[in-house]
Amino acid sequence: MNKAIFLDRDGVINSDIGHYYVYRQADLKINDGIIQSLQRFQTAGFLLIIISNQGGIAKGEYSKADTDLFHSKLNSIFAENNIFIGEIYYCPHHSEIEKCICRKPDSQLIEKAMARFKIDVENSFFIGDSERDIKAAKKVKLNTLKIDSNQNISDICTQILARNDY
Repeated sequence: MNKAIFLDRDGVINSDIGHYYVYRQADLKINDGIIQSLQRFQTAGFLLIIISNQGGIAKGEYSKADTDLFHSKLNSIFAENNIFIGEIYYCPHHSEIEKCICRKPDSQLIEKAMARFKIDVENSFFIGDSERDIKAAKKVKLNTLKIDSNQNISDICTQILARNDY
């Protein structure tokens, strides 16, 4: 069984200040504390998995191709810092347009990752900045940590690592 850190994307990993939808590579700004925290989590043996709602796709605000390019740049920045993301899962739907079970607060994407990577739920965590992140994670019994949008997660990282003595 593998322990994992699940993270929401916009507002947790990258800044969403001034943007309702963040999808342009030019708008990618990594939040303070993310690089160092992800490096620490990875060193402690956690898999890193991103779970994100990208409802702007369903609304026609941007495309899956835009999202994939954004994720490519994100992964490139992480690779430059020796960070490996196990997978980025995203829901392209929006509840105003179509119903689905992959959009948070539903938990299908988390469940998919948990099955694929054989996740140890008791020793894994979800870090999110919205109530829907926390609800989705609680549905599958993950430990949850709700942060303020764009908060530096260095203290959260220290808290998790101290709590589990990694």
